[in-house]
Formats: sequence, structure tokens, C-alpha cells
Amino acid sequence: MLQAIGLTSARHRGLPPAVDDLTFEAGSGCVTALLGAPGSGKTAALRLMLELDAGRGITYFRGRALHRVAHPAREVGVLLGDVPGHPVRTARGQLRMLCAAAGVPASRADELLDTVGLAGLGDQRIASLSHGMDRRLALACALLGDPHALILDEPTEGLAAREADWLHGVLRSHAARGGVVLYTTSDPKEAARSAGHVVSIDGGRLVADQDVADFARTRLRPRVAVRTPHAARLAAVVSREARAARRSVEVVTEASSSRLSVYGSTCAEIGDTAFRHGLPVHQLADEIGEVGDTGPVAARAAPEGVTPATSTDTTGTDATGTDATSACATGADGTGDHGVKADETGAERAGAAAAPRPAVCADGPELPPPIRRRPARGPLRPVRYELRRLFGVRTTTLIMAVALVASAGISVLLARNGSTPLPNVLAAWPSLLPLPPAALCAGLLGALSFGDEFRYPALAAGRGTVPRRLGLLLAKLTVSAGVALLLALLVVLASAMSLRLVYGGDLIRIPPNAMSLAVSWSGLTVGCAWAGLLAAGVFRVTAAGVAAVLAVPVLMVPLVQWMPKAPTARSMSGLPARLRDLAWLRWPHETDRWALAAMRVVAHPVGTALTLSLSVLICAYLFTSLRGRVRW
Repeated sequence: MLQAIGLTSARHRGLPPAVDDLTFEAGSGCVTALLGAPGSGKTAALRLMLELDAGRGITYFRGRALHRVAHPAREVGVLLGDVPGHPVRTARGQLRMLCAAAGVPASRADELLDTVGLAGLGDQRIASLSHGMDRRLALACALLGDPHALILDEPTEGLAAREADWLHGVLRSHAARGGVVLYTTSDPKEAARSAGHVVSIDGGRLVADQDVADFARTRLRPRVAVRTPHAARLAAVVSREARAARRSVEVVTEASSSRLSVYGSTCAEIGDTAFRHGLPVHQLADEIGEVGDTGPVAARAAPEGVTPATSTDTTGTDATGTDATSACATGADGTGDHGVKADETGAERAGAAAAPRPAVCADGPELPPPIRRRPARGPLRPVRYELRRLFGVRTTTLIMAVALVASAGISVLLARNGSTPLPNVLAAWPSLLPLPPAALCAGLLGALSFGDEFRYPALAAGRGTVPRRLGLLLAKLTVSAGVALLLALLVVLASAMSLRLVYGGDLIRIPPNAMSLAVSWSGLTVGCAWAGLLAAGVFRVTAAGVAAVLAVPVLMVPLVQWMPKAPTARSMSGLPARLRDLAWLRWPHETDRWALAAMRVVAHPVGTALTLSLSVLICAYLFTSLRGRVRW
């Protein structure tokens, strides 16, 4: 069961709240429609329930608030608009990436593609999907964790009738298995057709809380739509004959002078009347009209002593012609299993709930607890998520291929005159470039790691941001470092193979300081990748990450070289050995060589500039992202 108690949105600039003290329930085994006109507060209510916006109130999902649920994806599935996925990512790749975030097996993606009818479109890019297919993919994303509750905002908006019927069939199937389904709509006829319970709101406040039979009886009426060039004559004839037969009939002239809406009659009766009086009829159809849906001119025909049929005393079965309880499991008392009558108030339902009551203000009236915007949860399997995010698009492969081709070509040109040192030739780093292609591409991949997250926020679609979690940050640092090392190795191998192919094998010799060079090369590529990643995470855009990478050789290296040197500089030789003597753990002597090589890398102007840049970026990221309690 889902219980929303006292939902009230925050006031903005003195305006009334979009949602004001809204309380209702959505029972298990039932499809509940949240009905309201555009701008009535439906979406704002859902965002308050999901703790996406600040305000007051509380929502219980099977007796627990959402921030108390250990695995929200297994408790509630959400559909709030289109899929916020990278346009070149495939539908299957998007689902597999979110499977890692939800902590479910990757095979779940193929199961859901088959469930939503996209089994043959799994390799289609998200950008190429139609609106209906995109909505199916969004529903599959909501069902990834096999949640108990589904919350959907206007799920059928813009869909064809066939697509809408299919989607409502899926929602009814989920409810039939004991789940909770809550969706918003502005169409009362859609609510009457597909829901078992209807909660109507207006101006953010509760208007009615009814099962679908009561809703159809009190809010909807059947009518006959007539289109004729003699609308006024036909309206007068129908009214006159209804008065003569002592029948309650209401004839409404619509804004268009050729259209009539007749309540309390049938198509056969209207057709016979028009035929007898020689009036042509261009359209004659049964429709469902909402209460209050009347035109400016109404001709009511009622005999003396007979009250005309109104929206409040219309009797009969469900106006949609379908079983009123088809979308909701019915109890013995005729209500849904949630046991909520149409005349119950929000306070009575809240009092009957098993959940704790809101706090009582010192002045007397009850105040619902505040709703705080809590940071989004990180992926349950962050490393797997990051790998699928990185290699799920062709951009990564394309950038690495460009780095290899450019490095191979530059190395061949550098080795032509024979004056360039071999390490620079293998790294494809001419003096004209601030950084070698491998370092630039590693920095670009690192910048895209966070830049794409903010541009296509798949982990926190409703928030439009990226979860600020240490686990996700460490996963991104680890994966970007691994990709940078792989790219550095492939560039050296590609350059060596190109030189061997063009100039023969005599040019390539292993230098005596190969270990120090390997550490320098690895540190440069990894440092550039991390600089791009952290800068994009701080400034929330890919361009900032690329700018931070370029700032290392352009700004930081000249600054380090300009700094005055100490006249009595001392050597740090022997520091690894002294550290080993102080530590209670004994590491191999070979480690001293690696530590000394790393120190030499840091002492180099480029290494010092990169170290300073990374230190500043780490501090900035921690300050901007983890100002509150540090969360994993």
C-alpha cells in the first residue's frame, strides 16, 4: 500500500503552494489514477512523494518512507518523462547499464525488452526510437528492480490509442500480481476506462477520492454527439418531444453552431426524430461527457414534476461500458482492497493507517514532517556501471582510435630527422604540442565520464544531476585510470610497430631508464584523465574538464618553472629506505626503485604542475560535492 499524508509543496515568491495538504492512498492490487487538469499539481505531488522537491508531508511505501528503504529500485519504479539516456546508446545498453546501478543481473535487460515488446529493437539507438517505443523503454527502466509500486507521470501522453491500451494492460497486470500502480492523467475518460480507483485534485487540493464506479456515476455522463446544419431546429424538436413523452433530456448547443450534445437519449431516438422531421444529420455517435462539460446554450426538456438528469443523480452502470472493478481487486464490502470509501477524509485515512502520525505543533494543529531533497543514491555496482557507461557508446572507441592513429603518424614524422629522443618519438610528443595525443584523449575520456552524466542523468533522472557518492567517484577514478593506462600502452605499441614497419627494427632500443620513463608516461596519462574527470565533476560540463587538462602545460608548468628555486636545496635520495626503516611492514627492495621513479616524476615541472592541479581539483570536488555527511 502507498499512503501520502499531508503533502504540501514549498511556497515560492508568495505564490500559493502547487500542492496543499494532499492526502490519499493507493492500494495494493489496484490501479489508482491521480486525475486533474493541467497545472493542478499532479506532477508536483509525485515529486513530493519521491522526495525530489522540498515541502511538507510524508509518503509511506508499505509502511516505510522512501529514504528509509534500503533498495528503492526494488520498492518503487518511476516514470517521469522520456528516458534520459545518451542518444547513441542502444536500448539494450541503456538497460544493462541501469541493471548495474540497480544491482540486478544483466539478463534482466533482455527479459524486460521482451516484456515491453522491444525484443527486436534492443540494438536500436535511443535517438532513433519513436515516442511510443521510447515510452516502452522508459517503462522497462521503471520495472528493472521488479518494484512493488509503480509511479508514472502522464504515461500515455502523446501515445496512440493502441499504444495507450497496451500500456494500461501492463499496469493492470502489475496490479493483478499484488503491486501498487499510481499514474497521473488529465483525461477523466481514460481514468474511468483504466483505473480501479480515482483521486481527483484541483489546485493542489483533494477534490474526490472514489472507486471507479462512483467516479463514473458522479463525474461522467453518457451523451449523444450530433452534427447537423440545422442544430437549432433539431434541438427544439428533441426538447419538444421529450417534454411530450415526459422524459428527462438535456440538449446542449456547443460552441460550434452545428454540433449538439444530447444527454438522456440514444442515437436511435435522435436519428428517428431527425428522419421524421426531414433534418439531415452528418454525425451521430455515443460519447462520454464530463460533468460540467456544457456549452453556452442549454435547452433542458423536463416535464412538470420530473427533475432533469444532472451529473449528481445519473444512475446506471459504469459509463465506460467496462467492468468498474477490472483494474482493482474488490473486497467483500464492494470497495477496493485499500478499504477507502469515497466520503472518507484525508485525516480519517491517515488515522486509520498503521504508519506513525505527523508531529503536533505547539499551537495545536498537526504539521506534517518536512520533506528534504536528499542526495540521489549511487549505483549498487559502481565499477560495472561505469564500465557499461563508458563502453556502451562508440565515442570511447572512436577517441581511442583517433589517439592511436595520430600517435602512430606523429611518431613516424618525429623519427624522420633522427634528432628527437626515442621516448618522445614513442610517446608521439613533439615540442610544438602542449601534450601528446594519448594524454589529451585520456583527459577527454575522463571529462566525458562526468560530463555525460550531467548531460544525460540516467542515475537521477528526476533530479537532473549526478549522485555525489564516494563509491561512484572511486569507480570513475579507477576505470578512467585503467583506460588511460591501456591507452598509454597501446600508443607505445602502435608507435613501435609503425617505426618498425617504416624504418626497420634497428631504431627501437630499450633505454636504461625504461622503468622511470614508464612511470612518467603512465603518470602523465592517468593524471590527465583524473584532471579532466574531477574538473568536469566540479563544473558539471565536459568542456571544463578539457580546459583543466590543457591548463596543466599552458598555465601550471610555466608557473612552476617561474617559482624561485631554493638556494640551498637538499636531496631526498634515500627516502624510500628511511621510510622502510620507520614502517613496521617490510616491502621488497624493488619497491624502492618504483618509489624513487615516482618521486622523480613528481619533481619534474610537468609532474609538479599535474600534482598541484589534481590537489586543487580534489579539494574543490570535496568542497562542492561532499559538504554534508560523507556517503558511500
